[in-house]
Amino acid sequence: MFDMPGLVARTFVGFFAVVALASCGGDGDAGSSADGGGTTAAGQDGQPAVRVIATGLQVPWGVAFLPGGDALVSERTTARIVQVPARGGAAREVMQVPGVDTEAGEGGLLGLAVSPDYARDRLVYAYFTSADDNRVVRFRLGGPPQPILTGLDRSAIHDGGRIAFAPDGMLYVGTGDAGDSDVAQDPESLNGKILRLRPDGRVPGDNPFPGSPVWSVGHRNVQGLAWDGDGRLWAAEFGQNELDEVNLIRPARNYGWPRVEGEGDTAGGRYTNPLVTWPTAAASPSGAAVAGDALYVGALRGERLWRVPLDGARTGEPEALLDGRYGRLRTVVRAPDGALWITTSNRDGRGSPADDDDRIIRMQPR
Repeated sequence: MFDMPGLVARTFVGFFAVVALASCGGDGDAGSSADGGGTTAAGQDGQPAVRVIATGLQVPWGVAFLPGGDALVSERTTARIVQVPARGGAAREVMQVPGVDTEAGEGGLLGLAVSPDYARDRLVYAYFTSADDNRVVRFRLGGPPQPILTGLDRSAIHDGGRIAFAPDGMLYVGTGDAGDSDVAQDPESLNGKILRLRPDGRVPGDNPFPGSPVWSVGHRNVQGLAWDGDGRLWAAEFGQNELDEVNLIRPARNYGWPRVEGEGDTAGGRYTNPLVTWPTAAASPSGAAVAGDALYVGALRGERLWRVPLDGARTGEPEALLDGRYGRLRTVVRAPDGALWITTSNRDGRGSPADDDDRIIRMQPR
């Protein structure tokens, strides 16, 4: 287990000094079947075909797929994990995660990931807010959580929370600055970073800062992590007052926060600029997924799904989909069958929930 040890300051600070030289979107019943409801014909108004496949959820946040195609879905404000059938339908509770502070503002039960070796080890990973910190744990469904990363600062805002296994088999963790922007540039803090861990919580030997789980620095509140077919990592990040971002993540890079919001001075390799920015009113980007030659990003305040064309390490002009149709869009994941699953976040205290909110929407990417 990694718990922000002092050794990071000794090994990380020297390296960080070289690299380092080189704002605010926010963020019952188990659910009922909506199979066949809410369908939009392909091509109507230029929009893809979509279908609501689950309803009645309470702020669904993390979505991770089991080997058979069913999905595990975390509810931020109830600490429950529910299982949703692969083709949609009634969700059923499979676990309530102990130790979660469900009154923690933007915190609570957040990201989920399923072990790449789930068929053998049956392990599920979760990021949640406890009474003392934000942490990553792993467990078998119904079993006691085992902490693998603890001591992340918690706050009513900017708790990060996205976790995902990469093609390299490592677990990546997006953390927020917990309302203290200076920690994003602080070598002794794991907040305001993207972290990379072995599945058991140990630090990989090829991480850029010896002994540290830190992969990249200078982030405000990372909530979207997605890899393209060539293994490049893309991240969606909340800005403050001006610009939200999509970044192409490289190890040891500094993405500027709080010294830069959006594009800034890159002289001498000091900071790495985003490849896509939006005004905060148009985005507040959360979950992200790559499907085909595009990155799909859910927008909370913007209440739309952004489709960003990808051409290698370059991005094209973003296109708004589902604009205003379903309210706040939190999580976007690619299902085993290639479809996108998109969760709403209308019951998070900032939306205007419909009677059947929160929902999961299934969309076939273009």
